Formats: sequence, C-alpha cells, structure tokens
Amino acid sequence: MIKRISSSLIYIGVDDLDLDLFESQYAVPEGMAYNSYLIEDEKIAILDTVDSRKGEAWKANLSEALAGRTPDYLVVHHMEPDHSGLIADVMKVYPSMKLVASTKAISMIPQFLDGETFEGRTIAIKEGDELNLGSRSLKFFMAPMVHWPEVMVSFDTEDKVLFSADAFGKFGALSKCGFFSDEDEDWACEGRRYYFNICGKYGQPVQMLLKKVGPLAPEVIAPLHGPILRGDLSQFLSLYNTWSSYGVETEGVFIAYASIHGGTAAVAEKLSELLKAKGAPKVALADLSRDDMAEAVEDAFRYGKMVVAAASYDGGLFTPAFNFLHTLQMKAYQKKTVALIENGSWAPSAGRVMKEMFAAMKDITIIDPMVTIRSRMKESDIPLLESLADEILK
Repeated sequence: MIKRISSSLIYIGVDDLDLDLFESQYAVPEGMAYNSYLIEDEKIAILDTVDSRKGEAWKANLSEALAGRTPDYLVVHHMEPDHSGLIADVMKVYPSMKLVASTKAISMIPQFLDGETFEGRTIAIKEGDELNLGSRSLKFFMAPMVHWPEVMVSFDTEDKVLFSADAFGKFGALSKCGFFSDEDEDWACEGRRYYFNICGKYGQPVQMLLKKVGPLAPEVIAPLHGPILRGDLSQFLSLYNTWSSYGVETEGVFIAYASIHGGTAAVAEKLSELLKAKGAPKVALADLSRDDMAEAVEDAFRYGKMVVAAASYDGGLFTPAFNFLHTLQMKAYQKKTVALIENGSWAPSAGRVMKEMFAAMKDITIIDPMVTIRSRMKESDIPLLESLADEILK
C-alpha cells in the first residue's frame, strides 16, 4: 500500500509483522516499519529501499507510485541492510537511474553487493550539496555515527521535510502504531527504547546533527523507521536533545535487580516501597533475569538515579546484571547517580564487580555506603535500606 504524504511526496515503505527480533536482539511485538519515499517533481527521486525480507511488497509499492514513469535518482541515506536491501534490484530495473549517496556509503556498496560499484552511475555527496529536482532541491547534511559512519540526511527545501535516516525512528509497524505521529498514542515509549539501544552511544554525533537541522525549521520529519512526525515538532526535538546530552528526562529512581533465588528481588521491592513512602516522584523496577533488556537500558538512561541490586555468582556478578552493565558500558551510559546493593551467602563479590564496571563509565556518582545482604533480608537490614533511600533522595 502506498500513501500520499503531500502533493509531491509518496510513502512507499512496508511493514514487517513477521519479524520477532530487530537486529536479531530487540523484541518487536508490534512489528517494524521499513520506510521509503518517492518525490515527484521534474525529476523523480526514490529515497531509500527496504529490507529484502519485504522486497516483493516494496517493489509493488514502487511500481504503483511510479505508474509507468522512470525514476531519475535513488538517494541512499544509510547503507544498513534494512534500508539498502534492494539497491541492486532497482538499479538493474532502471539502468539510467543515478545512485546518490555519501562518499563513504558509495565505498561500502561492494561490501554488501558482492563487488558491485555502479561505476559511472553514482553521485558522491558532501556536506551542503544540493540535488535539484525541479521546483525543489534536496539539501544534504552529513550525519556520521548516527549511527553508522556513512549516514547523511536530506532536507526538501520546498516542503520543509527532513529525511532523517535512522534518527527520530521508533520500533513498531505503522499499521500498529499509526502512520503519523499524531495518530501514535505514545511515540516516546518505543521511540526512547529505539533511541537508546540503536543510537544511545552516539550522543555527541546526534547533538551535532540537531545543531544542523534546528535552523532549518522542518515542518515534517520522515525517518526510516516509525511514524512520520508532523505538527508540533518541538517535543521530538526536545526529547532528542535531552537523550543525546544524557540528561534526565524523568525525575525518579530506576531499580534494576538480578536475583537467583528471590532474596535480592525481595530487597529491591522493599527499597521501592521505602522510596515511594519517602516521596520519590517515581520508582520503576526491572527484573534483569526476565524483563526486556532493551527496556531496562531505556529506563537506565531515562531516570537520573539508578539502583542496581545483584547477587554474587562464581566469585563475580550474577550474569543478568553483568550483561546489563556491560550493555550500559557499550551504550556510553554517563552523567548519572547510582546506588549498589549486593547479595552474597559466603563471599559477597557482586559489589566489587559492579564498582569496577561503573568506574569504566563517564561521570557516574556512586552513593555510599553500598548495602550488603547475606542471603536473605532481615529486620536488621531495614535501617540500612532506609538510610540508602534517604541518600538516594537527597
């Protein structure tokens, strides 16, 4: 199905409702959208292809939108396979069409397309270049490491549409979450999980991109995943500014726990009760053994304060907690305040490992003292948790 966004812009993307794990690691119970667009002017431009998983559906959309016409350009904003999977197919069908991409993207084409270079058919783009389509031009801005090094975005100078590549994307098929942002009940929820797990490490490059696109005053943002953003875009730009500067989006405390036999879980739940009783604006709780890891990562970045409660294991840290902290290291977790609770029956070791892992992160303040539990929470442990709650809320 195609959908007209404006008099000159047609959506030709596809939903993938069969996908269980995006990038083979992120659960997508509402599916995934692979967005692609067609601009109609004196010249016709296809903006990105889609994942080869949905190749036939996309080809049908493209054929319907073209209605027998021949496209002049294929603009490749991002070479990741979920957006470039059909480059070879469409270039073969339209031999006169030019491929427009960053120099870095063009150099990567043979890596994905078995040595293909499309020699003589490529236009290498650099910062500030424009592609004239007739009544409008596409102006290009490099966006390296948002979240690959070859990424660029483009801006329709006539209709004020920003084609933002993976920036401003979210999980979820459009048939599930809504085609436009004002049809989406809660864009921020899956938009946040998407951002921190896909782009979270690259806060500085995202900040640089925001500085480039802000003065353009776009009226529409068309990402490669998720709904087309329209209306008041300030909310989306504000969230991206907070997220990419590692600021605090929501005042409150996130408690992440990893419990083997339930003892550490009971401690985490007790601390949650104490924090709420003492006036914490919000307390979120996650079981690292069972809850979605990507959501735990999202909440770690969302709140300014986090408690990690974990059992000791094999002289180190219980695996789910270790994996969680390792993921935070990979995603450049920073500028947060953290409290630690360890549990150990004979030789507590979780706290030592957690401190070492947080020491490798940037601008992390660890609240003292760490609370140590021996096997099961006892009445004598309650005052320690009371004191920790007070310190967290200072």
